[in-house]
Amino acid sequence: MINRQLLLTYFYLLIYICLSSGVILYNKWVLSPKYFKFPFPITLTMIHMGFSGVVAFFLVRVFKVVAPVKMTFQIYATCVIPISAFFASSLWFGNTAYLHISVAFIQMLKALMPVATFLMAVICGTDKLRCDVFLNMVLVSVGVVISSYGEIHFNVIGTVYQVTGIFAEALRLVLTQVLLQKKGLTLNPVTSLYYIAPCSFLFLFVPWYLLEKPAMEISQIQFNFWIFFSNALCALALNFSIFLVIGRTGAVTIRVAGVLKDWILIALSTIVFPESAITGLNIIGYAIALCGVVMYNYLKVKDARALNQLPGESIPERVTKEWKLDKKSSDIYTEDGNNSNNAGNIAGAAASESVVADEEAPLLPSSRFSYTGRSQVSSHKA
Repeated sequence: MINRQLLLTYFYLLIYICLSSGVILYNKWVLSPKYFKFPFPITLTMIHMGFSGVVAFFLVRVFKVVAPVKMTFQIYATCVIPISAFFASSLWFGNTAYLHISVAFIQMLKALMPVATFLMAVICGTDKLRCDVFLNMVLVSVGVVISSYGEIHFNVIGTVYQVTGIFAEALRLVLTQVLLQKKGLTLNPVTSLYYIAPCSFLFLFVPWYLLEKPAMEISQIQFNFWIFFSNALCALALNFSIFLVIGRTGAVTIRVAGVLKDWILIALSTIVFPESAITGLNIIGYAIALCGVVMYNYLKVKDARALNQLPGESIPERVTKEWKLDKKSSDIYTEDGNNSNNAGNIAGAAASESVVADEEAPLLPSSRFSYTGRSQVSSHKA
């Protein structure tokens, strides 16, 4: 029974890795002035948001696949709108970076995600400044600096866009914890799309109208319906794979899969886009940064298990327990629409938040599996 569950878990993780890498490469291909020649990242992000919002509406309201949460105007105004604003900003800046720097270098810069998240958490008072975590952050930062120094086609504008998007995403993650968790709300991927995507679309409309609409009017752009439809569909499929991964695995496995995916993506990007050359200094710097990321994730998981007083257990037992716990937390509503099993929701949110930080999933972003590094179990009780 355990073997079948593990095989199914690995199958879902494989689907996630393929879709996540595919969406990133697809976005790069669409936005690149050398290939599809559609240099309008805000427009592309708005297409994703509009498509995902419509699909989420039908899933929640028409087909009733997922029950909506009890959302009041006060919660929407004080929680969803600020989160959507930073969500839209992270997507805007992150996608704009594709115009200036390579996919491989973007993945290396994303190693700064735990640094940004930790700084934002300390500033917002949801985490404390600790010496061991701070040293890990220094190690990650040094690794990224070395990797940047070794970048052949280093571009200041693209780097600034990407780092700004990372900090916007980090602030969104912290706000999600501070604003939504304190009100007892846990959004799964579908309900996140349902509430956040339309609001993010409206936020993106303002910069689109000011920055991209005039340029689109004077330039001869090619708008291929099937290209944009398939691009948005791939991003939506990625979010559904995230939903499956949350229900089948734990936060530790997700982060390990994220590290593996990043290495695969860096290698693939150099094949798909030959101009994305990687130097030995890039690899050394990124490896140093990943050492800090792995240690950071280890400390957070260790803190989470200590707080929950988890006894020592074998790997099969732990996998089975994580699967059962996350399976419960992925279906957080009873038939009457009320929240059930709050402890399970908080525990399962550790995996969920790791996923939702994956920036390459435009419909749910951010979900950096390997870089969020924050278990909501630990941060909720810290």
